[in-house]
Amino acid sequence: MQPGIWTRIKEEITIWRVGALPGLALMGLVIIARLSGAMQYLEWLAFDHFLRIRSSEPIDERILLVEINEDDVRIGKDYAVNSAISDRDLSQLLLKLQTYQPRVIGLDIYRNLPVNPGHAELVKVFQNIKNLIAIEKVLPDPVPPPHTLSSQQIGFSDQIPDNDGKLRRSLLSTPSPSTSDYKFSLSIRLAEIYLAKEGISLGNGIRDRHAMRFGKTELPRFLPNSGGYVRSDAGGVQILLNFRRGRERFRVISLRDIQNDKFQPDWIRDRIVIIGITSPSRKDFITTSAIKSQKPAPGRVYGLEIQAHAVSQIISAVLDNRPLLKTWSDGWEYLWIIAWGILGIASARLTKSPLSNAFVVVLASGILIITSYLLLIWGWWIPFVPALLVFVLNGIELTALYQNDHALRLGIKARQAIIERTFETIHNGPLQNLAKVLKLVRDQDKPVHELFPEIEQELEKLNQELRGIYEFLQREPPNQDTSLYLGKSLVLNLQDPLHEILYQVYSYTLEREFPCFKSIRIKIRNFEPLDERHLTIEQKRSLCRFLEEALCNVGKHATGVTRLEVTCSSSEGWYTLSIVDDGLGVTSSTEGRGTQQFRNLAKQFKGKFRRVPLSPRGTLCELSWPMPKFWFWM
Repeated sequence: MQPGIWTRIKEEITIWRVGALPGLALMGLVIIARLSGAMQYLEWLAFDHFLRIRSSEPIDERILLVEINEDDVRIGKDYAVNSAISDRDLSQLLLKLQTYQPRVIGLDIYRNLPVNPGHAELVKVFQNIKNLIAIEKVLPDPVPPPHTLSSQQIGFSDQIPDNDGKLRRSLLSTPSPSTSDYKFSLSIRLAEIYLAKEGISLGNGIRDRHAMRFGKTELPRFLPNSGGYVRSDAGGVQILLNFRRGRERFRVISLRDIQNDKFQPDWIRDRIVIIGITSPSRKDFITTSAIKSQKPAPGRVYGLEIQAHAVSQIISAVLDNRPLLKTWSDGWEYLWIIAWGILGIASARLTKSPLSNAFVVVLASGILIITSYLLLIWGWWIPFVPALLVFVLNGIELTALYQNDHALRLGIKARQAIIERTFETIHNGPLQNLAKVLKLVRDQDKPVHELFPEIEQELEKLNQELRGIYEFLQREPPNQDTSLYLGKSLVLNLQDPLHEILYQVYSYTLEREFPCFKSIRIKIRNFEPLDERHLTIEQKRSLCRFLEEALCNVGKHATGVTRLEVTCSSSEGWYTLSIVDDGLGVTSSTEGRGTQQFRNLAKQFKGKFRRVPLSPRGTLCELSWPMPKFWFWM
């Protein structure tokens, strides 16, 4: 690997490290916050919002809800019983529903009342309707079921709200407090009977032996850290509740509609019929943000509809392949969060300005939102809030860090460029005169005191050169300079055409008192006008310094030179600036600073440099760079 490439790689690694360390620290803080449960409410909020904005689904016509509303409750009070409906009215309702042959009836009303008028009739109805499922309460204060029903006709109605009081999961089974048996929920009992007629039975899961399965459909079990949950109560068998979306999720008729025959028989035949109370005075409702509630109040849904959602999601998954809500394992979730954190670091590093970074952050955040939403529609709840948080924080905050680092590096490069430019000015002027003084001292056989007049003359020139450079730098700040100082107060405007500037450099340099210039008899020069729209001021300055340095080398080292040819021309897609002499030249194998600068200049121009001896004598010094390619679209 070339040293320059290795240097650039190390520099890039250093730049990445500037943002990587604080970015990784921020990711660690977000992950710690998630592990501690501090982000649980935000993840629930996003989860509810995504569920709520989904497009509507058609009504699940396999389920009919029979509501006992406030008007029915007022009539029920005439019976002087502590219930929304009397035993006699409930008996008549069940008998009438049964005549239309529903596949199963769910009674979402506690019925452990003392003996009252109509009680014996209700007991007889319970004994005769075999497809009836009644409810009990098992947690935390038990409410017993009707004692006349078998255990297979009992399902509990308990729900487990989260710490914010909202319902997001469904309890399917739980150990019995008094026996070693498991108790099943009303939704499981209803789904079991309904699907049995389809030839699908309830069994244990295959991938997860503790889960439930209907046929080939395994209900993904809720775990303590599923999705946005952290160390939650996962007792019994629970699943995330995938509410049915839409303004009208199920067909609903009232008790009075049944009594007055205001319904279609097909609404009941071979359907799941669930009877429940929708009277605000009975307060049988649950809070949720996942669906738009119509009544009794915003955010509240009657328990009757919650039971419908619970059973609907099971039979829809089994029969219609409607997705059940699943979550990734912890490892994949945190890998997803880390990936978005790294993407935030990368966006901050690779964007060139705060505005472009803001655009990238907004675009990528939108992609994350859409991806999370689509995955939830397809049944996958992924970590959205922590992923968005680490991406946005890293993307925005690290931008300032990278921009500051970038500004510092630009300042360092600018300062280095000023140093290099100042050195070039000194190198091609005063240092050349100093070299002449040293050459006089080393090469002459005369005593030193006889060389004093000549040395004094050269030192005076050196003094003038240094003062001239100082005055130029005072007048033209190097970081704003569009001029080129050549000496003797000669300042060239680099905004002039390049071929004119090169000619002035050529003329001035040949007037300098270098020993080899005295023997030149033939001077050929040709500076063609070039397309310099692609050249910066710095590049034009570098070309001028290249020509000056090459001519100075001829003046110092090309012993016996009689012919000098300097050309700047274009040919076959390349520009070439060449200096050819017929002197003896320098035979040293070591490269001086000038040659090293020429090679670096060729790299900057993505071109080529060569200095080669000619036969029988002479030297070629040449810099070539490619012409710009312009594409015209019609």
